[in-house]
Amino acid sequence: MPDRVLPDRPNLEQYKKQAKELLRTSAASEPAALARLRKHHPRLRDLASASPRAITLADAQFVLAREHGYGSWSAFAKHIEALRIIRSLEELDDPLNTFIEVACVDRHGWHRSGTVEHADMILARYPQVATGSIYSAAVLADEAAVRAWLARDPSLATAAGGPRQWDALTYLCFSRYLRMDRARSDAFVSTARALLEAGANANTGWTEYIDDPPRPVHEAAIYGAAGLAQNPGLTQLLLDYGADPNDEETPYHVPETYDNTVLEILLRSGRFNKSSLVTVALRKCDWHDDKGLELALQHGADPNDFGRWNSSFFHHAIRRDNGLVMIDAILDRNADPYLPNHADGRSAIQMAAYHGRGDILSALERRGFELRLEGLDALVASCARADVETAHSLASAHPQLLAELLSIGGSLLARFAGAEDDGGVRCLLALGVPAAALWPEGDPYWELTPNSTALHVAAWRAHHEVVRTLIAAGTPVNALDARNRSALQLAVRACTDSYWKYRRQSDSVVALLAAGALTVGIVLPTGYDAIDDLLRVQNEPGSEDRSSPFER
Repeated sequence: MPDRVLPDRPNLEQYKKQAKELLRTSAASEPAALARLRKHHPRLRDLASASPRAITLADAQFVLAREHGYGSWSAFAKHIEALRIIRSLEELDDPLNTFIEVACVDRHGWHRSGTVEHADMILARYPQVATGSIYSAAVLADEAAVRAWLARDPSLATAAGGPRQWDALTYLCFSRYLRMDRARSDAFVSTARALLEAGANANTGWTEYIDDPPRPVHEAAIYGAAGLAQNPGLTQLLLDYGADPNDEETPYHVPETYDNTVLEILLRSGRFNKSSLVTVALRKCDWHDDKGLELALQHGADPNDFGRWNSSFFHHAIRRDNGLVMIDAILDRNADPYLPNHADGRSAIQMAAYHGRGDILSALERRGFELRLEGLDALVASCARADVETAHSLASAHPQLLAELLSIGGSLLARFAGAEDDGGVRCLLALGVPAAALWPEGDPYWELTPNSTALHVAAWRAHHEVVRTLIAAGTPVNALDARNRSALQLAVRACTDSYWKYRRQSDSVVALLAAGALTVGIVLPTGYDAIDDLLRVQNEPGSEDRSSPFER
């Protein structure tokens, strides 16, 4: 039997407050709180009153869940939410419109968020909503019901209605079922065809307001079909009926996958304008998708066109640390390396230097481009190319350049570490950049916080040789970033929860543990057996690091 039972109407917010209170009383070493932790948390069974600092909010939440008979906080929270929904189902005043609302994308949040779980629960309780209106029938891709509604009233093909005052084709294209239930794909196409044959507009959609100050953005039906659902059949159908894919959303979101089926349909249609092609190529640089980038280039994406952005996708490829395969593909289409971007005015050559991309600089020279770098740019470029002799010569001849380099040393060291430029990192260190220098800006694209160290960067990006270099140079291995993450935590996560985990190795973890990295905050199993074995050995009796026994 669990120690505690849920009331008839449990409130998740109240349990969140209870977890915070348990954390507070544990930190104060209150005996009752510590006893609860010892009883229900495997990692804290040997907890001493003198060590409450090891307790986190996640620990308190875990204990609260275990006291109620659940194996994790997430399972506990999910059950409470399910109880809330079940209770609310019995109190629905308008099941039809509520169903439509929860079955469609979130208008004010991430459009790919959410599931159809709540919608299915309403359907199970109120099955009549499935055909209750042409809008609910469209959401479910019920062709027969849609045709029946159109037979009764042909104007429903374009009429706005339902809880969002959309037309039926908009509801269909922004249905969560379209994205999540692939078994209905053919039904969605045939249902959309019924609406289009009856006069629905392929360029329909809805208006959202974004940015500050707010401005209207057209959320087109083809964005729902192609950008959100990645549905080939529906995308082709909308194009056949004249859909224009040059809204802001479609060319931006369609590239967010390595399956380029829908992208190829759009590119082959010839409907993308120059600006949209630039956006597609730029987003493929975000995704490090060389095949997708090549498709965009083959269909006319211009590497010297900025589109609606402040840089070309050549600049962007450097900013995203794209590999030479992608850089060469862009250069093969006559990209201009001297063209300045509109963000900081740097050319691709200058950007390559400041991002530690000596390989790009060499590639440009092989193609006959002169680098034409002077002053600080030349000094940074010599470091990026690991040309220690030239770097020392420039620094000695121009002390002011060295002072300028050292003033941005943290940013350079982090960027070079992220580019896996170990020679460049060594050159910066030799010039006097402190190994512990902080990166003031960080980079949200790489989920790296402001004031990270280069070691955080190298550990997260799984650049093992750079990790070893920075450790040898004296970087504090237990420094925390702005999210309280250590380099070891990031190295573990790189192997278990990153886009590059396919090339995972335990090398960085080995190096960090050998250098004295603490295991605080790491939960076993991690999801990678090789690391689990290392961490268990680290915390066996007699090992030096007993700072944090693991939760199992």
